[in-house]
Amino acid sequence: MKSGFENRGVNARLLTGLALALGLATSASAAAVEPAEGEAFSYAWLKGQAQQSAQGPYYSHKGQLPEALKGLSWDDYQQLSYNKDEALWRDDKDVRFRGELFHLGLYFDTPVQIHRLKEGESSPVEYSSSLFSYGDSGVNGRSMPDDLGFAGFRLQYHNDWARDVIAFLGASYFRAVGKEMQYGLSARGLAVDTALPRPEEFPMFTDFWLEDPKPGSDVTTVYALMDSPSVTGAYRFDIRPGARLTMKVDAAIYPRRPIERLGVAPMTSMYMVGENDRRVGWDWRPEIHDSDGLAMHTGNGEWIWRPLTNPESLRFNAYSDENPKGFGLLQRDRDFDHYQDDGVFYDRRPSLWIEPLGDWGKGSVQLVEIPTLDETFDNIVAFWNPAEPVEPGQELLFSYNLYWGGTAPVQPEAARVVDTFTGIGGVVGQKREYYSQRFVIDFAGGMLDMLGKDTEVKPVITASSGEVEIASARPQNAIGGYRAMFDLVPTESTEPVNLRVYLEANGQPLTETWVYQWTPPPADERDLRNPGHL
Repeated sequence: MKSGFENRGVNARLLTGLALALGLATSASAAAVEPAEGEAFSYAWLKGQAQQSAQGPYYSHKGQLPEALKGLSWDDYQQLSYNKDEALWRDDKDVRFRGELFHLGLYFDTPVQIHRLKEGESSPVEYSSSLFSYGDSGVNGRSMPDDLGFAGFRLQYHNDWARDVIAFLGASYFRAVGKEMQYGLSARGLAVDTALPRPEEFPMFTDFWLEDPKPGSDVTTVYALMDSPSVTGAYRFDIRPGARLTMKVDAAIYPRRPIERLGVAPMTSMYMVGENDRRVGWDWRPEIHDSDGLAMHTGNGEWIWRPLTNPESLRFNAYSDENPKGFGLLQRDRDFDHYQDDGVFYDRRPSLWIEPLGDWGKGSVQLVEIPTLDETFDNIVAFWNPAEPVEPGQELLFSYNLYWGGTAPVQPEAARVVDTFTGIGGVVGQKREYYSQRFVIDFAGGMLDMLGKDTEVKPVITASSGEVEIASARPQNAIGGYRAMFDLVPTESTEPVNLRVYLEANGQPLTETWVYQWTPPPADERDLRNPGHL
């Protein structure tokens, strides 16, 4: 299955709950939103539109499209391709960007309005069948109404007119690439009530304004109006492609009603199989994931690495913080040999780092891990959740930078976690008398390769329950770092165990902090795996 985000002959997945998202998040108006005659477009005007909309009822226009576009198969939808000769700004020789539009159909059944913006003057982009080729889809483009609208858009950059650098498609989802030119995880404008015991709400970008890029400029600007039953919003995206694509985001959020769990700067990714979690490791490929960990740089300066998992049941964690310096879902492991996938190239998937601008106050970075048996299902969500209650009538302002690329723009000065392994505990060659779980964490970088042979390096291990034993820290010359290793003997409970580990010498931390959550198996599943000769 190929995603509409992809146009490069590689496998991709549908976004987490995308069909659900497009079933709940619907346009507030099927008509284009434009400033009044004589009034210039501005971000302040857009915020006013969102604030005014939040004071009124929410209207749904889901599914208001011709019957010919309903029920298309995936292959049929892929036939609805934008004509590159019609690309926005194609004839502006000094402009470094081009834009293409997505056709409505398949899951994308709520019209999105696209506007062009030039020197404060806004004008709608009118749908025309001449903008698209319909191939063997069976769709007669000439029968489509002139006010059909679009599903979203994508942009190309002058270094490669054939491949995208960013795409907005579906609810408030968007994806971007760094120098690897490889799509992977997604971002969203906003998340509402994720991982609560009721259906999640997916706000939708209903209108986009694409500002004409200035000649010779490496930056282009996109504005968006967002709407949903619970909230409206105005967004500005300043997009700069490069080896690490950078986006500055300004978001103004206006709740219609109280929101229990607001997700700011949300990210959505996939983790199915990895070195630390092979619960569903029946595929021939050693690892299958878009991201392998959640990184956090806390307000007090601590660096935390939380490896992702594919749990047996939904798992939710909140990491309290105040004025975070940054957080992101990263793909640290970039070794092709660890994936062996020459079709979708998981080793090239971008990491996404979020850098808050200004003080975000108290709140938490929240992580949701959903069970999956299929790599086409995005099962990881992470976002910032403000501690203050979200009530109607508020104006919530957030600014932040997004960095898309192989590595995050900032790194801990201390050593980083590079590998996490888990398995049964015990001593090789000795009969196990009780059940334990082995945890192995490799650290590299920082000052580890500068330590003298006589330096005593200690693992500092904290477990919320159970007993830690056989703990050690020793040099790992193959990576120029150190390996921490320990067994955890769980209690009879199957409640999740929270673990924290870092290395120290002479009382000084040498590494970032590894945090993990492990759920012990039930007592009747704690097989000791003893060989017959012991």
